[in-house]
Amino acid sequence: MKLPEPIPITVLAEYINAELIGDTDIKATGLNEIHKVEPGDITFSDLPKYFQKSLSSKATVIILNEEVPCPPNKAILIHPDPFQAYDSLVKRFRPSSPLTAAISDTAEIGEGTIIEPNVVIGHEVKIGKNCHIQANAYIGSFTEIGDNVIIQAGAIVASDAFYCKKYPTHYQKWTTGGRVVIENDVEIGAGCTINRGVSGDTFIGEGTKFDCLIHIGHDAVIGKHCLFAAQVGVGGNTIIEDEVVLYGQVGVAQNLRIGKGAIVMAKSGVSKNLEGGKAYFGYPASEAKDKYKELAALRLLPQIVKEKIPDTPYEAF
Repeated sequence: MKLPEPIPITVLAEYINAELIGDTDIKATGLNEIHKVEPGDITFSDLPKYFQKSLSSKATVIILNEEVPCPPNKAILIHPDPFQAYDSLVKRFRPSSPLTAAISDTAEIGEGTIIEPNVVIGHEVKIGKNCHIQANAYIGSFTEIGDNVIIQAGAIVASDAFYCKKYPTHYQKWTTGGRVVIENDVEIGAGCTINRGVSGDTFIGEGTKFDCLIHIGHDAVIGKHCLFAAQVGVGGNTIIEDEVVLYGQVGVAQNLRIGKGAIVMAKSGVSKNLEGGKAYFGYPASEAKDKYKELAALRLLPQIVKEKIPDTPYEAF
């Protein structure tokens, strides 16, 4: 999430009532979770075991709840609850603004784009040329859509990120400040849901095609020319490289990477990183050729046991 303009670190410290340590001449240019940070960004950590990861990241401003040595050319803001401080900055610089019309007057819609009845388009949305947005679709605020994109009926693009901070007595929802970015020639099937990034972008690459009823979690990055069949689910912050095929009902956990050209067969569950250029099957998903050998061996197991232990009752199987 980029700030509307660079903000001096001294002003930020005043905004959140924090103690400032380090370089006082810094100007922040964005806010991001640790896995998305760029130079100029603000991030936070409230657990000492993650302090060093934050301090050594590309982030320029780090909100912490304990005083620690500050690296050169960075600033630390000390606050008793870094999450609340960070969340308050998201709310301040990207406040939620309810729609008062079906299509916001701040939306930009390109030449030749068709908008069918009952489509809702949020604030600061940009839609390119020759797109087709079918009836009852929802395009949330700050979304960017390229040219020649089809979004089928009832799809929801840019719903809030499902991301919560755990406290001893409750969960608190993070304020969603990120976007959805969809490149040219993408098709989003009917009833799909694509979450916004928490403070970064959820990204759908050029030429990718989604069947119906697919869910893409916050901050996921989907490469170019991918093909996803119905009921695929992709967890937050997962990276799927170019030309990946996911067949129906594949589930992909969060924070993973699937390599270019991988194929994952129907109903498989992906719980770890997968190399590109291979076919996978099963739960947990592993190379299909190995999984089929395992299944073949499993079918032989009753006969093997019967031969080794002739008196084994049928009910044992």
